[in-house]
Amino acid sequence: MILHTEIFGNGEPIVFLHTGLQTGLTDFEYQREYFQKNFKVILPDLRGHGNSKAEDFSNFFEDSASDLAETLDYLNIEKAYIVGCSLGGLVGLFFAKKFPKRLLSLSLSGVSYEKPDNWLELHKEDVKFQSQLLQDKETVHFFNQLHKSDWKQLLNLSKDENWYPFEVTKDLNGISAPILFVVGEGNHAETKGTIHYPKNSKNVHVSIIPFAGHQVHAEQPEIYTKILELFLQNIQKD
Repeated sequence: MILHTEIFGNGEPIVFLHTGLQTGLTDFEYQREYFQKNFKVILPDLRGHGNSKAEDFSNFFEDSASDLAETLDYLNIEKAYIVGCSLGGLVGLFFAKKFPKRLLSLSLSGVSYEKPDNWLELHKEDVKFQSQLLQDKETVHFFNQLHKSDWKQLLNLSKDENWYPFEVTKDLNGISAPILFVVGEGNHAETKGTIHYPKNSKNVHVSIIPFAGHQVHAEQPEIYTKILELFLQNIQKD
């Protein structure tokens, strides 16, 4: 499946993979404006999001990784810097493990490497929040306008307490490209990865950003962007 994709700027390709229920244009907005000066910024709408219509979400992460590969093929891009947060970070990780030779680098945020001890409690809170979201007419109208597919099906995926792919996030094995792992200090489940990942992979750089949580790129966009830029500059020097 070729994803609906917006492209800005010229240079080496950098792909930003948005969070759940967002789109290529509604997420990573600060980073889009910043990096398009020196990079070709590629902003796909993930499967079932925005203008990337889909009906089958049964194998979402594997299919989304293949979607991205097909999209890059369509754009005649052999390799790219991949950046993703939360749902987009998981898609980026699946892509990196499935197509490791297509990576210039991988930047992840909003990703947990292991199941937290209070996972069931966190999951129940998420399901409750989603139920409240569906009762808000303005919110439902907003997402109906934003997504051409039935976005409510995406929420149904996460109702299963086993939806999160911890079997994939537990390690970064098989990825030889440089990796940047960024977390906000407020998300304790994610900060554990800054200790775990470097132990298992020599090519991992980590950063904990203060006064931020799960969506660190949006909560502290300037700091996050500078760290990402420094990471990319060091790769380009090698």
